[in-house]
Amino acid sequence: MSQPVIIVGGGIGGLAAAIAMERKGIASVVLERATQFSEIGAGIQLGPNVWKIFERLGLTEKVRALAIFPNRLVMRDGITAEEVTSVPCKEPMVNVFGYEYALIHRADMHEVLLRECQASSAVTLVSGASVCGFEESEDQVIVRTEDDRRWTGCALIGADGLWSKIRESLIGDGGPRVSGHVAYRAVLPYEQAPEYATEHAMTIYCGPGFHLVHYPLRGGKLLNLVAVFHSKRFDEGWDAYGDPAELAQKFATAHPNVRNLLAKIDQWRMWILCDREPVAVWGSGRATLLGDAAHPMLQYLAQGACMAIEDAWVLAESVSTRGANSVALREYEKQRYLRTGRCQIMARVYGDVYHAEGVARELRNKLLTQRTSEQAIAGFEWLYRGI
Repeated sequence: MSQPVIIVGGGIGGLAAAIAMERKGIASVVLERATQFSEIGAGIQLGPNVWKIFERLGLTEKVRALAIFPNRLVMRDGITAEEVTSVPCKEPMVNVFGYEYALIHRADMHEVLLRECQASSAVTLVSGASVCGFEESEDQVIVRTEDDRRWTGCALIGADGLWSKIRESLIGDGGPRVSGHVAYRAVLPYEQAPEYATEHAMTIYCGPGFHLVHYPLRGGKLLNLVAVFHSKRFDEGWDAYGDPAELAQKFATAHPNVRNLLAKIDQWRMWILCDREPVAVWGSGRATLLGDAAHPMLQYLAQGACMAIEDAWVLAESVSTRGANSVALREYEKQRYLRTGRCQIMARVYGDVYHAEGVARELRNKLLTQRTSEQAIAGFEWLYRGI
């Protein structure tokens, strides 16, 4: 291909797409609106499904070196702190899916991808490039940035996240769906964590209208905390920093272990959780979407980054096989929309399960407590088996 693929967005999905294209012998230009390529946030979870893609990209050892591999995933009741269920992550999961479950700092994951792109002559990284529009002809796409630059390529990939401008142009379905949930995120030095929070595990406390997730990062030096609860604050707008008083009020009925852990954090970053209704077609002509721009999902399956990286590989394979044209892009969408749509829908279901109250909470605890480890792992077959 004489012209590169233009990728809008230099996050995890956009960089993964550039690497996948490079592995197939396809050049790309990545346009990032920020002045530098970086990631915000803390921990992300890497299910067994995404390790299949790391293998194909040749990134397995580089990611492994920065990841933590928990012994198990644990759900506890947010009111009583009693263990409801757990999923073993070591040998039992490897025996079924071929790979373990991992935890990694988002910035570390992004850095692996960024360095890989920087090392490749087939990837051009451009920061400070805020895309404002594009035009398409029969054989190329011309992308415009706000500083009046033009970038010409054989195809356009919108990997510009939840508020994607490329999606607005291609689909025009308005803003994302506000879930009514907010997430407070923080990290705690591991030596400051109480003993009950230092198990080598991904732990979630599920309560009525709230949950708390915690797990180790960076070789056990940090404890990642994510506190999620129902809130109407989005009606008034929101700030980058969370309100500890609101957090304390929302978790007032939680077990002391939960409240004591939350009290150790002085400053929280806050995100409003949003998603969209699944759609079957993500683009037209020589343009398509990837990751959150295509299928934003709530965090309850911990699959946002994993799905974006899967997208990247499937897209690169399709373009490599069929050429950088509308046929290849529509085939990519066809291969991805049901799997990603299922993740979008099931993430909402998991949110309802995590935040159940009253009889629903009792039923959740009773049914999940009765599961065997084998049944717990089998429940993830559709997801962790991967592509």
